[in-house]
Amino acid sequence: MPDLDSGHLFLTYLIPIKRGGPRNDVSFKQKVRIELARLPPAHQTPATQKTEYAAPFARNLRNHFARMFVLDNVVYNGRNRQNALGAIVKKVNTITPEPVDGLRSAYLVFTADIDAIVKDGDPLPSELSADAQRRVRMAYAQTLWDTMGEEIKAIFGNCHGFDGTDSGQAFGAYLERCHVETTMPYHDYYLDLPAFNDLPLKGLIAAVGVPAVIGVGALLLRLLGLSSLLGMNTLLLAILGLALTCLAIVLAVRFAIANGAKPLPPAAHDDLPTVLKALYIQQRFTDFIAEHQGATPATLHAAFGDFLAQHAPADITDPTQRPGVISDRAPQPRAGV
Repeated sequence: MPDLDSGHLFLTYLIPIKRGGPRNDVSFKQKVRIELARLPPAHQTPATQKTEYAAPFARNLRNHFARMFVLDNVVYNGRNRQNALGAIVKKVNTITPEPVDGLRSAYLVFTADIDAIVKDGDPLPSELSADAQRRVRMAYAQTLWDTMGEEIKAIFGNCHGFDGTDSGQAFGAYLERCHVETTMPYHDYYLDLPAFNDLPLKGLIAAVGVPAVIGVGALLLRLLGLSSLLGMNTLLLAILGLALTCLAIVLAVRFAIANGAKPLPPAAHDDLPTVLKALYIQQRFTDFIAEHQGATPATLHAAFGDFLAQHAPADITDPTQRPGVISDRAPQPRAGV
């Protein structure tokens, strides 16, 4: 299913940027680039930790990944491939350029990998209808509006059709018009990879092979002069068997495609709060191991009890690591600009 996989929505939006500009020296496309450049980075490297503010996408617990960039135009991949001898016979002039696709305007590309939930704390789903996916996208747009509305207005205000957008609901409706189905996920959190929608190959082969053998066998018997088999007309049996074979092939292919389109189920620890908690526990437990090298069993047992009480591994809400930082012990950025 497009967009949904492993309990996440992998979103792609193509938002057309206004042509021209408010002033002769600055185009709307350049203004988008300026606003994107102004966004503070996530504090995930020693260099970025020196900045005062955190990336605005780190203000909520939905984003595993988010990226924005300007697409000026599509890439020209060269002429369509063709047989050289055939081109000579058809008198194709390879010097003459073929039609080249192009965009009517530049586009702001917005991609995101989010938990496919409507509100924080919901479990990750295995399946979502098209309408349920739309509700998740609308809830995500509302979350972005609530947590980084000023940045949204500064960036999207340079895009076609955004004027008049004054609420999270309106922003969600605007993004819906720019939504492009995504068929490739951006991450893989699986600890144990599940079966990739295994096909019942033996059953499919039997469903196609049995009527095929009957049809071909009956046809051969007919060609050899045997007009009936067990009281049945061999020509009719051959036609019926081959017709059932064609039907079985069509149904088998449709079944295989539908089976391949099923989203993978969410992993056991795949939501963002759990991932952040895992990073927090990983760092603190590493410190615990280093600090208790050579400790006696009794001391180690008591210390580990204190560790569990202090860091609460089963509680994914607190204490935990904030999104957008490399460590909870690193210098913490301010929440907003």
